Amino acid sequence: MQIMVTGGAGFIGSHLVDQLVKSGHSVRVIDNLFRGKEENIGAHLKNKSIEFFKSDIRDYEQIKDVFKNCEIVYHLAAQSNVMGAVENIDYSFYSNVVGTFNVLKASQAAGAKRVIFTSSREAYGEAQYLPVDERHPLDSKNTYGASKVAGEKYCQVFQNMGAFDVVIFRLANVYGERDFDRVIPIFLNNVARHEDIHVFGGKQVIDFVSIEIVVKALIQALENEEATQGPTNIGSGKETTLFELAERIMELTGSRNKVVVDPPRSVEVVKFTADIQRFKSIFNVTVPDDPLYYLERMIAKRK
Repeated sequence: MQIMVTGGAGFIGSHLVDQLVKSGHSVRVIDNLFRGKEENIGAHLKNKSIEFFKSDIRDYEQIKDVFKNCEIVYHLAAQSNVMGAVENIDYSFYSNVVGTFNVLKASQAAGAKRVIFTSSREAYGEAQYLPVDERHPLDSKNTYGASKVAGEKYCQVFQNMGAFDVVIFRLANVYGERDFDRVIPIFLNNVARHEDIHVFGGKQVIDFVSIEIVVKALIQALENEEATQGPTNIGSGKETTLFELAERIMELTGSRNKVVVDPPRSVEVVKFTADIQRFKSIFNVTVPDDPLYYLERMIAKRK
């Protein structure tokens, strides 16, 4: 099966590419390397097990021919960092909104059968109730969340027009190897450098989900028909405070760092826990009781 992965050199995308190649699929990757890194897919480039195109989804003419004969499109390419999207709203809009439209248009022209789109829990904004199910209003609090709401709507419109099936995943806070500039890698770097751990506001409650679980869901989305019937939350369904996260990291690394509480950042969602009943009912993925179970593996690989 010919599969396209946009953002395939990034954090989630490269882990997905690993599994797709392992499963014997023919894989193409588009990435402009804004956040993605060639080293994330270096082994596949060396073995020539994938086709890689350093292209930018903001430019339709640049990407349209690359989608030829692709049956499945995983659309992960985005400005995927909340603070980055706030600091550079133009790049966020053109990548996440215009770029998504271009990917959908190219997928339709190529005759793709299915597009799998990674949205975000940021689409919900501040929770009106917890846990947050898929019926919760979409009331994004920042430019990143707004761009994902727009991306979802365009996906649904293309599906309604009969272009292709669409699977939408609203991802909680994904963590794992190859990530950077988000809370878990930042805390791990703080510990490694013997620096203070900074918590903004201190009231955050976060749903962390491992890259392992997310990739399993993405792979199963290839053939899951129920997943095309509406968005699905992908998370742990468990809440973790940032103080609990910091304590767990220090416990696993045998370090004692000072935790400093800084003023809150207004664009950040304070509390989120996903309702994952739909996820558990239509996907064959076991979600561990401990949302931070994967931390130990991450830390071991950093040594």
